[in-house]
Amino acid sequence: MTDAQSEPNDQAPTPRTVRRTVLLAAFEGWNDAGGAATSALTHLCEVWGAEKVAELDPDEYHDFQVNRPTVAFDDDGKQYITWPTTSVWVARLPERTVVLVHGIEPSMRWRKYCAELLDLAGDLGVESFVTLGALLADVPHTRPIPMTATSDSVGVQAVLDIEANTYTGPTGIVGVMQHEAAERGLQSVSLWAAVPHYVANPPSPKAALAILTRIEELLGESIDMGDLPDDAAAWQQGVDELASEDSEISEYVAQLEEAKDTAELPEASGDAIAREFERYLRRRDGGGKDGKDPGGAGSI
Repeated sequence: MTDAQSEPNDQAPTPRTVRRTVLLAAFEGWNDAGGAATSALTHLCEVWGAEKVAELDPDEYHDFQVNRPTVAFDDDGKQYITWPTTSVWVARLPERTVVLVHGIEPSMRWRKYCAELLDLAGDLGVESFVTLGALLADVPHTRPIPMTATSDSVGVQAVLDIEANTYTGPTGIVGVMQHEAAERGLQSVSLWAAVPHYVANPPSPKAALAILTRIEELLGESIDMGDLPDDAAAWQQGVDELASEDSEISEYVAQLEEAKDTAELPEASGDAIAREFERYLRRRDGGGKDGKDPGGAGSI
């Protein structure tokens, strides 16, 4: 027996939890109030160094009188056209691969559109599917942005302690993608941010920040928020100043604040403490030196 064979292997690697590949998708249009969902997705592409791997043919899915191409010039003064389309990006994190889909709600052939995206997801090994959305709501800009998370998967509902999807009525491409993903057996979650309707124009950095914070919890992955916290504070200050110049808006915001605080007062503090304590226990018991959730209970 050689010395190499007889010596114990003191440098054996420590086993690491391998987390499943997840897809995050956001679509411009009806599902993207204040541009919050697509802003959050673009931020992730940037901070995670995602690489574009595919692009859908816009001729198949878009009415260019609804979503018009744009003309611009490059650094050499040459004119080029950017067509509205859907791009697929891949970010390879230390313990997980994330597929990021940035699209525009299609004008036609929604079922074919979903099938093409889900075929790409299958080729990339996606097992979990998260759609991002933002809607206009009667909420005050001075309070935390309300986030809603739902799922059609009973297992996901139990693990993540989120609600079942009970919505009925008109839907956008986000709702159709959720349905088609479930039909293929993918675990799926739908995240929605509520944007104050009286400040509906993009950008909405406070809502984008809320979406990213929820994604961080769902995935158990650290996200560099960059300048978003400062942008969100500046946005709120700007809306404060505008509201102070109009007595009707100031009164309306005060009414929304009162309604929000009254509705949440009986249970919000208890729920918030419980969620934070559960998050602390997960990180303490399995998070490692960096304190991150290892992607077990409480993440997808």
